[in-house]
Amino acid sequence: MGPALRPLRSPLLLAGLAALAAGVVLRQSPEPKELWGYVQVRSKAHMFWWLYYANNPTKDFTELPLILWLQGGPGASGCGFGNFEEIGPLDREMKPRNTTWLQAASILFVDNPVGTGFSYVDDCSLFAKNLTTVVSDMMVFLGEFFTCRTEFQTIPFYIFSESYGGKMAAGIALELQEAVQKGTIKCNFMGTALGDSWISPLDSVLSWAPYLYSTSLLDDNGLREVTAVAKEIMDAINKNQYGLATELWGKAEGVIEENTDNVNFYNIMTKEVPETKLKEQDDLHLIRLYQRHVKNMHKDSLNELMNGPIRKKLKIIPDCVKWGGQSKDVFENMAEDFMKPVIDIVDQLLAANVSVTVYNGQLDLIVDTMGQEAWIRKLKWPNLDQFSQQRWKALYVSPDSTETAAFHKAYENLAFFWILKAGHMVPSDQGEMALKMVRMVTQQQL
Repeated sequence: MGPALRPLRSPLLLAGLAALAAGVVLRQSPEPKELWGYVQVRSKAHMFWWLYYANNPTKDFTELPLILWLQGGPGASGCGFGNFEEIGPLDREMKPRNTTWLQAASILFVDNPVGTGFSYVDDCSLFAKNLTTVVSDMMVFLGEFFTCRTEFQTIPFYIFSESYGGKMAAGIALELQEAVQKGTIKCNFMGTALGDSWISPLDSVLSWAPYLYSTSLLDDNGLREVTAVAKEIMDAINKNQYGLATELWGKAEGVIEENTDNVNFYNIMTKEVPETKLKEQDDLHLIRLYQRHVKNMHKDSLNELMNGPIRKKLKIIPDCVKWGGQSKDVFENMAEDFMKPVIDIVDQLLAANVSVTVYNGQLDLIVDTMGQEAWIRKLKWPNLDQFSQQRWKALYVSPDSTETAAFHKAYENLAFFWILKAGHMVPSDQGEMALKMVRMVTQQQL
């Protein structure tokens, strides 16, 4: 397999030459210790990772948890988008982020599935085609990581996720729990957090029409049209025709755009600027889905940063690899898997006494909160009735604040956060509340 982990350490988050190339001036601030490298998860399949040690003024990293962040897509890069757009120490303009999660935890970004971000495959037959392969690859990675980075073996370990990353997180969490119990991976796994997660695609799809109608973004005609295509998707899923369901998913989003003047699927309070019109030919639904849910996370400014200054900083990216260069292949190879639910996996996690947190942005459409609540009602977890009977509690970003930032309820090992004024990318929209949620989930004193 060769050297599995190839960590490098940088004394500065971005060296002077790279900063000049980006056209920015960095502020002087304490830099978190960081490592990065590749793990060969299968022959000719290479997974890139980037670790930041916690950067807290009063606590050593050993006193804080480790968080694995999984991005969605599939094909969107945690090392790129999650890092520079959401929770890393710097934003894409190389300015310090006041709400970085490094205040509360060490963060491990991984570009998965293979082919995402700086990860890559040498053979196009090696892209993951289902959740089973995604989980298997990540287990190889985690096994290598915890073997080599022994300082994290006893630190509380959580998997946080977003969008399709939540579907992957559920599967990985279940497999990891079993591996820890068997002793094949040594880590202190504490739980997973599923953010705006594609756990039950059908429940999301069926809730789109009523959600948009209730927010005055559909009229009666639009309600009928979106409901009709949602029922087509339901019929396809009920017949296990998942490829067809994916195609119809793309069709449904097109119907919504036509009726809403291009509402933004990631935040209904903003408008989606349409891509250049595509020619009407074969199946274009998959292309449109890719553009909206993966290419959208490779915008020019981030793309230039990752393929320019960051690439120079990392020094280990092969010449043949371009950040995001294989993302379209990653997305398309998973097409048969998109619409498959994983509610049963969440049930297994709860039964295994794994801590499961669900969090969702109020303004998200693609994975709206109504849909999340719908699949939770389908859980077979014996404590579901007690969870449902709990009254939610209002949360504020600070003791001085009078504005409700979220609602929260929990029972035993299941918790739910309703994040107000946030869309699909909760940490981007409501950074302070997201950071507070991290501290609550990881049981830190507030």
